[in-house]
Formats: sequence, structure tokens, C-alpha cells
Amino acid sequence: MTIKIASAPCCWGVDDPKNPYLPPWSKVLNEAAAAGYSALELGPYGYLPLDINITGPALQARGLRIAAGTIFDDLVDPANLDNLLRQTRDICTLLKQLPALENSDGQHFQAPYLVLIDHIHTERSLTAGHSTLAPRLSDQQWATTMSHIRQIAELARDEFGVRAVFHPHAGGYIEFEDEIRRFLDDLPYETIGLCLDTGHLFYSGMDPLEWLREQAGRLDYIHFKDIDPQIYDAVMNERVDFFAACARGVMCPIGKGCLDYPAIRQLLTDIGYEGYITIEQERDPRNADGSLEDVSASRAFLQTCGF
Repeated sequence: MTIKIASAPCCWGVDDPKNPYLPPWSKVLNEAAAAGYSALELGPYGYLPLDINITGPALQARGLRIAAGTIFDDLVDPANLDNLLRQTRDICTLLKQLPALENSDGQHFQAPYLVLIDHIHTERSLTAGHSTLAPRLSDQQWATTMSHIRQIAELARDEFGVRAVFHPHAGGYIEFEDEIRRFLDDLPYETIGLCLDTGHLFYSGMDPLEWLREQAGRLDYIHFKDIDPQIYDAVMNERVDFFAACARGVMCPIGKGCLDYPAIRQLLTDIGYEGYITIEQERDPRNADGSLEDVSASRAFLQTCGF
């Protein structure tokens, strides 16, 4: 294995486990397997059962492995730290109980990973993609956030041997170029790696090709998305809430948007990237009936690009 393509529950609209419109997790597993994937992410904390006696047999029956677990939560609020550390322990416990993944010698760190994402904040969601308009953290809030991320990453590494990676995300407080660079300056690679997301980079005004090339040395894991250019232009002009933009279809199947995936494939060859890449297509879960078609189309297109 040089590169292996995985899927994620957000392709079925699963971002908030409390959303009443989420499809059953069994449907997500069934359709991921039907589309030909052999690995996927756990999704947000609590969506897939954290009980190995439930999730283990369900994955095995469908020939699936888990590429990563995710903490998609408020990384800023000091009152949330205990919750974040509890999630870290619960997710990493399950990851270590699951069957081992196929890994490559060329990977920086072995999967599965723990992906850390600052949850979308209301005040930032309305300015997602607009760097000059977005409110920023104070220095004290920034220091607290870095401390939270460091504590999570060190707990995952030291107690479970799980590599933590940080995912800059539209609508969170580490989204834009200056924020990502400040994060990279503050937290060493020995503590935490990067999970760059092609769609979020583009959405937030950055060139995915440039960032993948520049950060090759810190790049442990990648998320793939594509952007519908007409919807993107519209939501940027209207300053639409990020989740509302996703509900309108700003994230589309790979190959149907404006990102140049043949060029991305060549770049990953040039930088020697090996390991897992997870397709994500954020959507409204009320539109999850179209997910199987879309995740199948995304995988089929990437195969034409050499993945």
C-alpha cells in the first residue's frame, strides 16, 4: 500500500451526533462497504458505538477497518477540558482494541489517528472563508487552546500510542493561514502532526497544492473534498453560515468541483506521501439518501487519477 482511500460518516451528513436527522450508523457502514471502501473514520464522538463488542463485529462483517477517530468539539473553552480528555481516552481505547490497519513503511506515523478539530463556533461560522472579517482569539484564549491540544495529543501518544493530528477547519478558530502558521510555531511536530483538508484549505482562501507541498514534512494524514465553484461564489458573496453552505451543496463529489485532483495526485507522488486519505463530503443529513451515489462517484473518479 502506498495510498489507501477511506471514507467518513460526514459524507452521510454526520457531524453532530445529537442531530435528529442522522442516518443509522449501520446504514453508513453498509453503504461504505457497498461503495468499495475498506476503511473509514469513526465520525464524531458517540456516533459509532465505543463498545468493541458492538462495533468490532459490525466492522468485521463488512470488511471495514477504522483509519481515524475524531474529536470535533470546542477546543477553546477551559470548562471543556475534562470532556476533551475523556473523549481522548474513550476513542483511543477503542482504536487500540480494533484490528490493526494495513500501513506502509513510508508513513510518518502509523494509522489509526486521532483527528482534532475545533468545533464550529457561531461567530466564526458566519465568517468562514473570510479571513479579514473573522473574530480572533485573544492571546490568553490562544494559549489555552494550544494547551488543550497539547494535553490531548500527549495523552493519546503516551498512554495509547495513538498519533494525534490537527485538522484546520472552516468555522473553527484555527482556520486561516495566519492561524495555522501560529499553531505550527507553537506546537512541535513531535507532539502533533497535520491533517490537511483540500476542501477546507480552498474554502478558507488557501491553495491546497501549495500547502500540501509546503507542509509535506508535517503531513501525517489528508482529507479530500471538492468544491462546487458556483455555490462557493454565492455563499462567499452572501456570507452564509458554514453548515448552511454545506446544506446548499458547496461540497460536492470529488471530480465534480474545481479542485485539480490529477495535479494533487502528481504532487503527492512528488513529495512521497504514503498512507491514508479520507474522502469527506459535508452535507445535510436529510440528504443522506444520495450519499451512496456520491461516495461511489468520488472513489471512481479518484481511481481515474491514479489513486
